[in-house]
Amino acid sequence: MEKYSTTVGIDDLSVYVPHLYLPIETLAEVRAIEYAKLNKGLGLQAMSIPDVQEDAATMAANAALELILKNKLDPRRIGRLYVGTESAVDGAKPIASYVTGMLAQYFEPTYGADCMLGCDAVDLTFACIGAVDALQNTLDWAKGNPSRIGIVIATDIAKYELGSGGEYTQGAGAVAMLVKQQPRLLAISDAWGTATMDVHDFFKPIRHIRREDVATEVLEALQVSASTDLSDAPVQAMPAKGILDATDAWVQLHRDTPIFDGQYSNQCYQERVRQAYHRFIGAAFGYMNGHPGPVLSGRWQRLVFHLPYAYHARRIFAEIYLEEALKSGQQGRIEQETGAPLPEPAQIENYLKLVSKTPGYQSFVNKYIEKGERASSLVGNIYTGSIFLALMSTLEADLQEEATLNTSKIGFFAYGSGSKSKVFEGELQPQWREVVQGFQLFERLKRRQAINYETYEQLHRGKQETPVGPLAEGFTLVGISDDPVLPGVRQYQRQRAYAMTL
Repeated sequence: MEKYSTTVGIDDLSVYVPHLYLPIETLAEVRAIEYAKLNKGLGLQAMSIPDVQEDAATMAANAALELILKNKLDPRRIGRLYVGTESAVDGAKPIASYVTGMLAQYFEPTYGADCMLGCDAVDLTFACIGAVDALQNTLDWAKGNPSRIGIVIATDIAKYELGSGGEYTQGAGAVAMLVKQQPRLLAISDAWGTATMDVHDFFKPIRHIRREDVATEVLEALQVSASTDLSDAPVQAMPAKGILDATDAWVQLHRDTPIFDGQYSNQCYQERVRQAYHRFIGAAFGYMNGHPGPVLSGRWQRLVFHLPYAYHARRIFAEIYLEEALKSGQQGRIEQETGAPLPEPAQIENYLKLVSKTPGYQSFVNKYIEKGERASSLVGNIYTGSIFLALMSTLEADLQEEATLNTSKIGFFAYGSGSKSKVFEGELQPQWREVVQGFQLFERLKRRQAINYETYEQLHRGKQETPVGPLAEGFTLVGISDDPVLPGVRQYQRQRAYAMTL
């Protein structure tokens, strides 16, 4: 049962990736990790690193501006700008509002200071799936009127503790999408499969610390002994400046780096994707839960995934691949290729490792998944943007290789820790090649600047005070106010003086 009642979808995409990157080989050498384990095992080659004047808001604004300019949009026609992110720069004010402010600043000379006034703006947060939520919401909105034009942006900085198990998967970037009726690139179906469960596989808690403990920790770090027992000191007697300027007994602390359990998160990803996939089959074809439904490998010409690291999808999808093979009567082939009979469900995990090494599965990966991995290998995880970076990677690779994909369907597998998965599909439109020619994804990745480990660590720790290299022409963070009346106000401007343009 087809569900394309009104043709609505993604008309175009733009990407912004920081101009700095750290080669994974450099990190492997410093961390004493065998490079082959990261490169051949996980598919990692480089991680994008934001420079001093870049944050999630500037990346989002730069991606959005490129999208608007190359499509010659009147900013006054943009009805909504929704951002999916887990890299918020404020606890209340959304990145989307900063982006509309930067865009208004740029377009004011032509369209007036209020050119973005009528644009609805908001952030959606659910770990790495927030931008997919924003996309689905905006598709429903655009469906209501052919004149509606929306922009959805995925923007994130994936940052882990130095030396942690997630450090080598870091990355940064933003992808902006133009959403409207009669899209030139990809029409998206009404059928969506969703699976949600409350888990703690990856999260960034707001931590509460007593004010006196903060002071004690600072004194201990400075190797200074406190003259009084701070635990007995009244809260009112504590110094009131900066982070201690409130009268609360507790200081709230939010860190950009997550608490995570890699193996558990992989398990949650696999379970939610499988559950969402089954629900997609029900939504698309009317099958009830428990019915095996049709085999979709013949329906979809490409599969696009959220990629925490480049080879993640090929490791995870073996379960659905086996399920599809069994539904289509290929148990004999699977057992012949693995050299082992199909086990009981309790032993299936080890069997899936055998399945993932079979010639049949490797051929499947090369046809359906591999092209989406290429950009991820060079950029790293960009959280909400990873699935859309994989889409751009897939389509640009297909364009370069002159693949025959007219009116072909693509299956999408999104995931956000915490946890939720959404499975949906899109159909390429006849003009997709013309649109993809404007991506220039791999060309811009070639023009980035490699940095050494020492520079990377300075940036990671926030100790680098001046930009490392020439920024591309675009929006930059020029300051954070220390005004006592409005402390913490972030100030952005359009940078035009740099020579490099990506």
